[in-house]
Amino acid sequence: MLICIWYAINFTISAVVEWRFVNPASYVLWTAFFLFESLCLFILLIFLWAHWLFKFRPAIQIIGHVSGIILFFLVMGTLSYYFSDYLEGFVYFEHWTEYMLMMLSSWDALRIHDQYIITVGVYYVIRYFQGLQRQEHEKSELAIHNREMQISLLKSQINPHFLFNTLNSISTLVNSSKEQARKLITQLSDVFRYALDSHTGDMVKLSHEIEFIENYIRIQQVRFGDRLKFEKAIDPSCMSINIPPMILQPLVENSVKYGIGPKEDGGTISLIVRRSGSIIFFEVKDDGLGSNAKKVMDGTSSGVGMMNTDLRLKSYFGAQSHLRVRSSELVYSVSFFIEVKDQEAIVKEYEKQIL
Repeated sequence: MLICIWYAINFTISAVVEWRFVNPASYVLWTAFFLFESLCLFILLIFLWAHWLFKFRPAIQIIGHVSGIILFFLVMGTLSYYFSDYLEGFVYFEHWTEYMLMMLSSWDALRIHDQYIITVGVYYVIRYFQGLQRQEHEKSELAIHNREMQISLLKSQINPHFLFNTLNSISTLVNSSKEQARKLITQLSDVFRYALDSHTGDMVKLSHEIEFIENYIRIQQVRFGDRLKFEKAIDPSCMSINIPPMILQPLVENSVKYGIGPKEDGGTISLIVRRSGSIIFFEVKDDGLGSNAKKVMDGTSSGVGMMNTDLRLKSYFGAQSHLRVRSSELVYSVSFFIEVKDQEAIVKEYEKQIL
């Protein structure tokens, strides 16, 4: 359409100038109009021709367009001959040949060739930008797909990792006391239910995550007894915020497995959550083996759960929400912060990533 508008302007100007200053006959305007109509029809046909040729390799396309230029010149030249010479009585083949040779040696031939070349050029420009858009769309879809795969992978790695360790913890204790075993099974069922529900893709209240952590600690306390203590200092205003499920469990598990468990006299795990404006600060620390632990997340070595938690935080809340590790001989601490300025937007973004 844009090409036709462009040539409509050209044909109008040239026809009016010829009619006004060269030949005042009305057929000059009618001839220009009919040639313009024919050109618009051929522009459509040239687009279809170029679209069909685009399926082939470049050499075939070049041959096809050279043939197209020749055919286009013959057709448009014949139409011009019909409206100018044929209607004047020059109806023989010799007249047509003479007219075409004369046109071929004039600027008219270049103008007709340009019409074909410009049309094909516009087609290839359109195809080029369509290709760029398609690539961007494919990249975007691939990025979304990879992100969904990553999130699914992270969750599938965390949940079995947690469940295996929990089952392993109670397997040696279930026969020691029936009452204790029944209580432990109830706690374990709550843990299982929470772990399985985390696959729904919904954010959870911090209060639910804390309850889950407490159940996990109670199960571990059956195994470690008085050697494992748990303390929490949580700002009450933070209990209603939404966070991804099972985001704290790998941090607590890391403290149990590498900090408190191997220490002969055990120790205390502390969970701290406090608010500063729209920033929520989380910290899990223990006074176990600290930097003397066999495995410490210092950027070079870490458990799968810890690494995945770090990646999940970055995916949901941005790169600034990565895990920060501090360790000494007495204390091992893992902390992170999230911004909940627009909690509703965070929840929607999380649901979009999961779903």
